[in-house]
Amino acid sequence: MSEPQSLANKVAIVTGAAKGIGKLVSENLARDGAHTALIGRDDDALQAHARLLDEKYPLRQSLVVRCDVTDEAQVIDMIRRVVDRFQGVDILVNNAGGTGPIETPAQDYDTDAFRQVLELNVIGTFLPCKHTIPHLIARGGGGRIVNIAGTSGLKAYRNRIGYSCSKWAVRGLTRNLALELGPHDITVNDVCPNVTNGARMDRIVAEKAKTQGRTPAEVYADFASQTALGRFVDESDVAAAISFLVSPAARNITGHDIPVDAGWDI
Repeated sequence: MSEPQSLANKVAIVTGAAKGIGKLVSENLARDGAHTALIGRDDDALQAHARLLDEKYPLRQSLVVRCDVTDEAQVIDMIRRVVDRFQGVDILVNNAGGTGPIETPAQDYDTDAFRQVLELNVIGTFLPCKHTIPHLIARGGGGRIVNIAGTSGLKAYRNRIGYSCSKWAVRGLTRNLALELGPHDITVNDVCPNVTNGARMDRIVAEKAKTQGRTPAEVYADFASQTALGRFVDESDVAAAISFLVSPAARNITGHDIPVDAGWDI
């Protein structure tokens, strides 16, 4: 875990910051002293979150930018607004993403849906990286990029081909960027959550239960039994791992996948 105020005067961008993991990540960054740019498409939720952070952590500031991370023009404008406000960027957390169809064999997977999940999870990670990198380099070292991959990008994931392919791609993107940016003292890593408590997992479990003719409780128990610790992870566990990766303590960790999976991938 990072030390309180270890990120004082740092500037962090978090995509998908209105809810779930992104909301917790941005709160941790604010707690640790960073100015936070909250990026997403739900302006009302982002504004409410920004007000909460500014009240709770008044020694730093928040900026809300509504942005579709798959639209390059919007991403360019978003980065410009962040740099204009805070005079630079030190940290980028790419949290925006989606699941695509659930419980769908490859032969039944809609081609447009496949394109859409790749667009959101891969292009929506690449574009913020592409346009933030020059500003990270300009800071003169110590920059951080953290992407959200997933355990579905560590092993094959039956009946989720679009989502799984997108997370394998995020892992490849992360490693390539780590190699390119290492000479600039910028680290690039990804976090791989396993089944995580929250609304998204509730939806996946409900769909699996319906498709398989089982109860949600049975599906939950089956997921949990596949982990060494016999449980799901919480969104706060994922956010805590990201807090570590952007902290000074992680300065020599780059190009790696950090599973937060309760011992699933062992």
